[in-house]
Amino acid sequence: MAGGGMAALGVKTERAAQYKGRMTLAVAVTCLVAAVGGAIFGYDIGISGGVTSMDPFLEKFFPVVFHRKNSGGKNNYCKYDNQGLAAFTSSLYLAGLVASLVASPVTRNYGRKASIVCGGVSFLIGAALNVAAVNLAMLILGRIMLGVGIGFGNQAVPLYLSEMAPAHLRGGLNMMFQLATTLGIFTANLINYGTQNIKPWGWRLSLGLAAAPALLMTLAGLFLPETPNSLIERGRVEEGRRVLERIRGTADVDAEFTDMLEASELANTIEHPFRNILEPRNRPQLAMAVCMPAFQILTGINSILFYAPVLFQSMGFGGNASLYSSVLTGAVLFSSTLISIGTVDRLGRRKLLISGGIQMIVCQVIVAVILGAKFGADKQLSRSYSIAVVVVICLFVLAFGWSWGPLGWTVPSEIFPLETRSAGQSITVAVNLLFTFAIAQAFLSLLCAFKFGIFLFFAGWITVMTVFVCVFLPETKGVPIEEMVLLWRKHWFWKKVMPADMPLEDGWARGGG
Repeated sequence: MAGGGMAALGVKTERAAQYKGRMTLAVAVTCLVAAVGGAIFGYDIGISGGVTSMDPFLEKFFPVVFHRKNSGGKNNYCKYDNQGLAAFTSSLYLAGLVASLVASPVTRNYGRKASIVCGGVSFLIGAALNVAAVNLAMLILGRIMLGVGIGFGNQAVPLYLSEMAPAHLRGGLNMMFQLATTLGIFTANLINYGTQNIKPWGWRLSLGLAAAPALLMTLAGLFLPETPNSLIERGRVEEGRRVLERIRGTADVDAEFTDMLEASELANTIEHPFRNILEPRNRPQLAMAVCMPAFQILTGINSILFYAPVLFQSMGFGGNASLYSSVLTGAVLFSSTLISIGTVDRLGRRKLLISGGIQMIVCQVIVAVILGAKFGADKQLSRSYSIAVVVVICLFVLAFGWSWGPLGWTVPSEIFPLETRSAGQSITVAVNLLFTFAIAQAFLSLLCAFKFGIFLFFAGWITVMTVFVCVFLPETKGVPIEEMVLLWRKHWFWKKVMPADMPLEDGWARGGG
């Protein structure tokens, strides 16, 4: 079904003012536990960089890098330039990309919980393979299974949070995913700081402890309630209403329930969500599903988080000092996400994205200038300049943590109509992991080739994405998730590229806004 017939289904009237409900204990607990899926993602980002800077790990799996690192004769920017070492980090994200696309029909047909459980079990298997690895092949296979877990988890958890949260608190509750991610990164950095002195098997402990959040995520998937949106979409209407009343703390949920019913009517006519998402009426959401996650990675944040210890060692920090610096950046990222949670539903998405982008540009340029002037292939940073670099990088991480870090996940997860929501989130995750894979695989080589210019490379992209938000992203603060489709019809640009017959407020709009 297409064109006018399809437009006759779906949410047609704005009912946001009629929504009832409050923040309930049920919502708080479910969102908090479900967000542990983000801790898995964060733990892996944080653990990889620390493990790859540990001598026993390098000596066992990457002896070429180990000898180069300790020989003292290699260009400082190129000590860790090794495609095998990069593959250890990036293989997970390529596997996650494929898994996120597989996760879409699972999430849609069997519920958000099913994908959360699949993600947790896959991650448990991956952690077991990594902790027991005796050769590079076993190590990479473990990383691939971790990637499958991340693909399923990152696809399902943001959707789960967006659908469970009341509209006026959706931004903050959805950011529990990013908060858990930053907590995972910080925890991983602390663990690496402790295990680096446990020789020769400290790296096994670092990799094996990933099983802890994976186990919690699996249990969460088994015992948490399914979202009312998913239940209604799969024909379990009465159960969906009961869950909705429980999580909103009131029986007066008629407006929100009606929106869900109308959304599910359209959703159930769609047999091929990935094909449907390419239709003109879904162009704004598709553009955001591609651009937001791509831009999030092109800030350069993952390069800093993946390779923080390696990066700081390349700048002349000692082994302990480099891990300590990465612990500091992890702590800053975690605390800045709390700032975002407290302000996103008050200030809105656009203000945080734009202000964060401006601060990140300034920080990247400052780091590039310091490294360009005071650091080279054969000279180290002085203590004062080293401290300055760490401070500026922390300011960069601070800005990312209140802007593109959480909102790169929040915005795509809240903008899709029900019929394409799983497919849209899969595209978001796939694009995120594709760019994560590309940057992870290429960063060490780019660092070797661009030297300090790598920071200017990322500053250029942050400029592009800040302009993109100013021009193309409407404010989604406070808009109910099932009425988000009406928002694009009012935007000065997107209303020009969408079909003329689209629902707006109390009826139909033809080309207006």
